[in-house]
Amino acid sequence: MQELENKIGYKFKDISLLEEALTHSSYANEHKSKHIKYNERLEFLGDAVLSIVVSDYIFKNCPELPEGELTKLRASLVCEKSLFVFAKQLGLGKYLILSKGERHNGGAERPSILSDAFEALIAAIYIDGGIEPASKHILNFVIPAIKASKKRPVNDYKTTLQEIIQKNPGELLEYVLVDESGPDHNKHFVVEVHLNSNVIGKGGGKSKKEAEQQAAREALELMGY
Repeated sequence: MQELENKIGYKFKDISLLEEALTHSSYANEHKSKHIKYNERLEFLGDAVLSIVVSDYIFKNCPELPEGELTKLRASLVCEKSLFVFAKQLGLGKYLILSKGERHNGGAERPSILSDAFEALIAAIYIDGGIEPASKHILNFVIPAIKASKKRPVNDYKTTLQEIIQKNPGELLEYVLVDESGPDHNKHFVVEVHLNSNVIGKGGGKSKKEAEQQAAREALELMGY
């Protein structure tokens, strides 16, 4: 727990809040105990705190954007794909308290579980310390994501995706050709981009390189970049 506190730069006064944020419902179900608190209620609150902090930040710092674009930007930053990336950057899966079955089945790497835990962690910080440390924690991830989206090369989605993934040592990014059709003079290729064993994007094109770029573009969009 102390290792995670060091990572997020926040020391809990009530450590049980952090434990609750990291506890998945499968763990409570496995132990058949009504006394074990898990993170679903915290996730509910964290979602609301995340939304207001992100809304406040982009409203104040993106004055050039009209209401519709602000809405789109907020949605891209608070969606499951973005929260999954933030959780991976934090290495949150390592600290999750899961049932043996859920951990064996890859629960610590599952986007829905990780994104929910990230929201629960926000709520735990908010309850323990208030809006200021919660906001600081959120913006540590959101601000770099906004900057990365603005700096993204127009057509080189692969390089941008690689730079994002490289922030997490040990992550394996792979492009897999899944379909090839058409005559030699008019081929069509379909490529999936995999993060470890998870498909995070799919794209097509007249060449493998073009298909890879489109797959990377979709992955970036799903991640909120």
